[in-house]
Amino acid sequence: MLNPLAWRIGWRFFRARQQNRFIGFISMSSTVGIALGCLVLLVLLSAMNGFEKELKQRYLGVVSHAELRGADAPISGWRDIIETAESMSGVVAAAPVIHLQGLTQRPDGFVGVQIQGISPTFERRASNIANYMDADAWQSLSKRDDSIVLGAGLAEQLGVNLGQQLVVYLPNPGGSQSGPLSARFTVAGVYQVGGEMDYHGAYINRLHAAELLGLGNETTSIKLRVENLFDAHGLIRDLGYSLDQYLYMSDWTRTQGHLYGDIQLVRLIMYIALFLVIAVACFNIVSTLVMAVRDKQAEIAILATMGLRRRAVLQIFMVQGLTNGLVGTVFGVGAGAYLAWNLPNIGRWLDTTFGINVFSGSVYFIDFLPSQLQLSDVLLVSVLSLLLSFVATLYPAWQATKVQPAQALSNAA
Repeated sequence: MLNPLAWRIGWRFFRARQQNRFIGFISMSSTVGIALGCLVLLVLLSAMNGFEKELKQRYLGVVSHAELRGADAPISGWRDIIETAESMSGVVAAAPVIHLQGLTQRPDGFVGVQIQGISPTFERRASNIANYMDADAWQSLSKRDDSIVLGAGLAEQLGVNLGQQLVVYLPNPGGSQSGPLSARFTVAGVYQVGGEMDYHGAYINRLHAAELLGLGNETTSIKLRVENLFDAHGLIRDLGYSLDQYLYMSDWTRTQGHLYGDIQLVRLIMYIALFLVIAVACFNIVSTLVMAVRDKQAEIAILATMGLRRRAVLQIFMVQGLTNGLVGTVFGVGAGAYLAWNLPNIGRWLDTTFGINVFSGSVYFIDFLPSQLQLSDVLLVSVLSLLLSFVATLYPAWQATKVQPAQALSNAA
């Protein structure tokens, strides 16, 4: 247990460190270094948490978690397949989708369009796309007509407004010898998710898409939404192998997994790099205490002759070193938590004040700086910093117990 006298003396040594300016400077450097390391680590971890949250809720909330696609022919009996899928444990919902690849013209040439024919009744349960368009646009997709909802970036590129006509050239179901199919749509609204989807994606009614391709009541794919994203790979294979149709199976780890992998890789690199930053700052505690022990040899000798045990001497310098780490940790974690909490506002301020666009919506799946402060990260950074500070005190404090009172007093004299 900590000796109360050792705590008081260690605290007095910490407060009196300014008597030796060089020791005081090194001590302050270690405190500032620990604080900066904690601050940067907490802010960057919160930013990575924000990216992961937006990826799951925004991007992966719109794209399919898993999907079955017809290989040589469209999928028949899709209603039975959806019932089978939704009866599986871990599957939230399933929805039919008809995919069309087309070209449309803009003033300087052509641009590719990835059109999805959806049924709003099924789609609302299988994705969050309805949250990113207004009610009128979503309602238009329920009508079996030529309404189309474009991504905001695509609508801006094409320079079209609501109610205007848009011609899209689609592959002809009859084959390449028949030439492309020209389809005319009426722009009924726009959606804005963020990233590449806004610049190439569009939605139309599924029955109208089936008419264009001559599919009747068939569909080209079935998308699944699952409870746990990491179960998507196994669930889609269990479903696919249970069917007697020749189908392609894919999941989000094949189409969007690189984004999640990049976030986890950057997070790991930050852990290692900033762990080393805090470790270097804690090594300054070693330097501070080594010099403090040399500077306080006479005081140690006097305390020893008065009956203070070596264990208490050890605790004195451990308290002094840990106080450095504690002060740095408290200030660093406090400032880091404040910055992490306000990181989106800071990003918007940089954008409006200096015109610095931190993230471009045409490149990334978000156009703002996300952040999610988690208690687990605060505890992890705090414990890591204090643990390294504690380890840094062991050797200098142990050396303090080796001071010989007679020799130290003779040298002081």
